[in-house]
Amino acid sequence: MKKDDLDNELSMDKIEDYNGKESKEKRNTVRIVIIVCLVFGAVFAYLKTTSLPNDYVGTTDKPGINTSKK
Repeated sequence: MKKDDLDNELSMDKIEDYNGKESKEKRNTVRIVIIVCLVFGAVFAYLKTTSLPNDYVGTTDKPGINTSKK
């Protein structure tokens, strides 16, 4: 192998984000994405837990069983 072939080989040290060398802008972007995902998940979880499905089985002529979780 030639020395030039070894210099062109990929390695983790050649990646600009490796070993804490990432830019401040990239770090902030990742933080913002994580925070937005957490907020979206919290809102979705809140809406899912507070919604009560209408599980009434029956009609006005023949009343059924009310199985909603109150």
